[in-house]
Amino acid sequence: MYKAELLAPAGDMEKLKTAVDYGADAIYLGGEAFGLRKASKNFSLDQIAQGVDYVHQRDKKLYVTMNIIPHQKDILGVGDYAKELENLGVDALIVSDPGMFMSIREKAKDVDIHISTQASLTNIPAIRFWKDLGVSRVVLARELSLEEIQEIHEALGDEVELEAFVHGAMCMSYSGRCLLSSYMTGRDANMGDCAQPCRYKYHLVEETRPGEYYPIEEHEEGTFIMNSKDLCMIPYLDQVLKAGISSLKIEGRVKSSYYLATIVRAYRNVLDQILQEGDNYRADPYWLEEVKKVSHRDFTTGFYFGEARENAQVYTSNSYIRGYDFVGRVLDYDGETGIALVEQRNRIFPEEEVEVFGPKGYHFSQKLGPIQDEDGQDLPVANRAQMLFQMKMEKPVEKGYFLRKRSEDHD
Repeated sequence: MYKAELLAPAGDMEKLKTAVDYGADAIYLGGEAFGLRKASKNFSLDQIAQGVDYVHQRDKKLYVTMNIIPHQKDILGVGDYAKELENLGVDALIVSDPGMFMSIREKAKDVDIHISTQASLTNIPAIRFWKDLGVSRVVLARELSLEEIQEIHEALGDEVELEAFVHGAMCMSYSGRCLLSSYMTGRDANMGDCAQPCRYKYHLVEETRPGEYYPIEEHEEGTFIMNSKDLCMIPYLDQVLKAGISSLKIEGRVKSSYYLATIVRAYRNVLDQILQEGDNYRADPYWLEEVKKVSHRDFTTGFYFGEARENAQVYTSNSYIRGYDFVGRVLDYDGETGIALVEQRNRIFPEEEVEVFGPKGYHFSQKLGPIQDEDGQDLPVANRAQMLFQMKMEKPVEKGYFLRKRSEDHD
């Protein structure tokens, strides 16, 4: 009942490896065409081949997004590209448009296809429609409640897998089908180039009174401010699993490796705890506090417990909450001396307090102590981007561990 895939995003190879190493069961990423995230670096065919090798060597899976909503000029070459991906051994393609689906199937006849959340699937007949065409999984619209998902699961059983988002940015438009970006900036959200105008700050101005700004006030029916809170279901993950969701999706292909490590680690540890404890599981508040240690907006449960109302929106500010800074990543560790070689990511001084974490279990805190360059010379500060320094660790670590410190703004 509790077994589910943890699916994480990857915007480049470093993020792919981080997500896998920190507990993801599968990775989704975009190629250089036909995907909905131009802002991430995305992967060439050669890089996708490397990614496939990395995940398959670890018994994980890799999915490629081809989920644009294309005009005729945008669909040219879809089948040939999909065939190349099939030959590389990708585990599935993520598609939203029926024309894309048909074009892919003309050339790539055996690769699994997942239907994207962009298809706005909210009911059993629509899901059966895609299942009857040979789709192995659907990514449910974010507008569904857990009760509705459970009803879908009970009706379909194992006929088709259900995937749903559990963490990350929400969209103010129905399943991401938004025209604001194209209208305001010329960047088409449905072609992967969203400028996120729903995050902009807005004022009301009457046309004959330029420069006079009026407050946009909330009343009993809500407000029209569009900036959504971030989705976070980690305190309710057992309820998500009981609804029948078989793949738990984390949003964020443009996020950092530190973000991915923090979020994937938290969800992995909670999932493992649920698997171990079953019906005796009780949520550990530690993990909610952990996901708050990366840059985020206030959290919401979205539509999972019913209609999202005014408390799902951010009315006061567009800014992110950032309580901690990512300061370094362990590149090597000598278990005999306890010395770690660390790559710097943000300025850090000797004797500062840091928190250290890896994929499993809780973090630990320690004073940084003296820091030295690779030649053993003491450093007054590590302040050059990605410079290497050595430090004594109070507890054993491994390559890939992260160091963070409390942000100066929150001291």
